[in-house]
Amino acid sequence: MRRHVRFFLTAGLLTLAAAPVLAEPGNVEAGEDVFKKCRACHDAGPDAKNKVGPQLTGVVGRKVGSAPDYTYSDANKAFGDKGAIWTEDELFKYLANPLAYMPKTKMAFAGLSDEQDRRDVIAYLAQFK
Repeated sequence: MRRHVRFFLTAGLLTLAAAPVLAEPGNVEAGEDVFKKCRACHDAGPDAKNKVGPQLTGVVGRKVGSAPDYTYSDANKAFGDKGAIWTEDELFKYLANPLAYMPKTKMAFAGLSDEQDRRDVIAYLAQFK
């Protein structure tokens, strides 16, 4: 293969690899339904309160481990101390398998294996600023 063709193919693949994880939009209404799996431990919305897990109002864009008045695991606090922010892409990866993403977190949830479910629940949470 010619060198310039190989360069453009490589550059194209690198561009795809760097693309945001959330290329497909989430659906807020479907996300509200998915969030029912989370409600035993989390709350979201204008009157949200901490439960077993922290309240998730404003989680999109928030520093990891920083919800007011919630006692986080050492692993979660350490992640936040490194400057980690809950972007939509980071939440997408975390929600696939929380324990794999952040070993020793208190979150005992196995995760959401369905990518669209993750997109939808993130869209649902993102509406609460």
